[in-house]
Amino acid sequence: MQICGVDEAGRGSMLGPLVVAGVSISKSKVNLLKKLGVRDSKKLSPMARERLYKKIIEIVDDYYVVRIPPRIIDKSVSTHSLNHLEAKYMAKVISKLSPSTAFVDSCDVNSKRFGKEISELTSNTKIKSYHHADSKFVTVSAASILAKVSRDRAITRLGKNRNIGSGYPSDPTTKVFVKKLIRKNQDISFLRKSWKPVQILMKKRKLSQ
Repeated sequence: MQICGVDEAGRGSMLGPLVVAGVSISKSKVNLLKKLGVRDSKKLSPMARERLYKKIIEIVDDYYVVRIPPRIIDKSVSTHSLNHLEAKYMAKVISKLSPSTAFVDSCDVNSKRFGKEISELTSNTKIKSYHHADSKFVTVSAASILAKVSRDRAITRLGKNRNIGSGYPSDPTTKVFVKKLIRKNQDISFLRKSWKPVQILMKKRKLSQ
C-alpha cells in the first residue's frame, strides 16, 4: 500500500516560485522516516533540511516536485483562485505518484472542501486533507522538507550576485531589494506582481502589471 504526503513552500513570498512536493512510500517503510528524525520543515534548520532531503529521496519509493512560476500565480490571484491553483498542482503531484492514500496540507480554511477539490482532479486515490498536516503526518513532513529545500535553492539561484533576502514581505532585505528593482525598472519576471506591497510600489512607478 503506497502512502503519499504532499505539501507546498513559498505561498506567501513576493519573489520566485511556489513549490509543491510529494513523496510516495510503502506503508511498511513509513517508520524509517520517523527514525530519520523527519518533521515539519519549519522546525528544522536549513542544514538539517538539506541533510534530510538527501536521506528522504533515498528512502521513499518515489517523489515529485513542481515549481509554479510567478506569472501563473499572478493569473490565479487576479481571479481569486490561488487555492484552486494549489489544489490543481497537488492533484498533479498525486496523479504522478499514484498512491492508495494521499495526505495533504490544506491551505483552504475548509480542509474537507480542499480535499474534495483535489479528489475530483485525481482518480483511484483516497485524499485526506488536514490543517497542519506537515506536523501531524511524517509523509507530509517529508514532502514539506523537499518543497522547502527546492524553494530555498530557487531563491539562492535568484539571489546569486545580489542580496534578495528570503523573498517574503516581512523580510526587510527583500523589501529593500524589491523597491530598488522596481525603481530601476529592471527584470521583474520573478516578482509576484499581484502581491499588494508590490502593486503599491509599481503604482508609484506607474509600471504595467
